[in-house]
Amino acid sequence: MAVTLKEYPRDELAAQPIGAWTGLAQRLVVGALREQLAVEGLTQPHWWTLNHAAGAPGRWTRAALVERLTPWDEQGTDFDAVFDDLVGRGWLTEGAGETGGMTLTPEGEAGRLRAAERNAGVHRKVHEGVDADDFVTTVNVLRRIVANMGGDGDLPR
Repeated sequence: MAVTLKEYPRDELAAQPIGAWTGLAQRLVVGALREQLAVEGLTQPHWWTLNHAAGAPGRWTRAALVERLTPWDEQGTDFDAVFDDLVGRGWLTEGAGETGGMTLTPEGEAGRLRAAERNAGVHRKVHEGVDADDFVTTVNVLRRIVANMGGDGDLPR
């Protein structure tokens, strides 16, 4: 159910503080995602780990994944504790030695899929009443703002 927004003049909207609006949107969306992940006893770093391991089984070592995820982490996560938790649950295995990559177990993939469905509900809510073209424009505007401020405007891979 899409929410109806009050209309404002273009000039008033153009003068809005983008940082305040993007910050509020980030807190609300990430909060909703974290709430859904918590149902499975997961955090965002757990989620990131599961998806990376699922997307490239055996590729990601602890060191490589910590390097990849740290720029996205704003909570000072102890990634070794996350990896150990997933291994301890029986959701993740690691190859031997420094070159041993992570692979999801069938239980880990089942948990990842349950969490993915919960997250999909949040994504559906985010997109309610938002035209796909408007969403794409918004992402591109935010990418430009990030690049203008010295950040990396490329999509994460």
